[in-house]
Amino acid sequence: MEHDNINILKGYNLLLYFAGSMIMSEPTDECVVDFWTKGTLKKLPVSSLNPRFLKAASLLRDPCEDKVKCRQMLADDYFNLFDERIYPFAPARASIYLAGSNNEVPIDLEVAEFYNAYGWHPIKPGKSADHLGIELLFLTKLVEKYLLLDDEPSCCEMKKEICRFIKNYILSWIPSWDDSVQEHAHTQSFKGISTLIYACTEDLYRIFSNVEARNNN
Repeated sequence: MEHDNINILKGYNLLLYFAGSMIMSEPTDECVVDFWTKGTLKKLPVSSLNPRFLKAASLLRDPCEDKVKCRQMLADDYFNLFDERIYPFAPARASIYLAGSNNEVPIDLEVAEFYNAYGWHPIKPGKSADHLGIELLFLTKLVEKYLLLDDEPSCCEMKKEICRFIKNYILSWIPSWDDSVQEHAHTQSFKGISTLIYACTEDLYRIFSNVEARNNN
């Protein structure tokens, strides 16, 4: 695998890990300092011509210089959008937007079976298997696993699995979720984060499906 391709995939993984953590729990002071008040998000680790990616980058680019005010705004937005102890405006769970592909199996159990096939058992109190933060963490694990493979047949199979997971359990519902975030978020930051997730998963799907197509020619 080319060195540039490895760095690109690692860059997308970093973005997904950041974005997933932002919708998994209330933003911390450390997160606000590292990513907003220091302006770290002005320079993303990958570039993309995907219009959604460009929109997300634009939304995330403006720094929030007042740490206390920034953290409070992000916390308020997080609870309004995602906190399932209330009635959130944009719950980040696939089962809110999807039925299972098999009507007898709820979508959260379908996703859990995918995790189990790889021996992965997430432990996040209060978060179900179909929570987007959990799904994104699993996706980063699949990409990491792909990067460690060194034989072509295994790489081809992992590409297919990554595409299958993204298509069935992420891109099948996050367009609707992103619409809800765009409508109800009060901060540019969470609007940018949801669009960044949408764009990164689209880009990864294109990367892996295109590579697969080239290998089949």
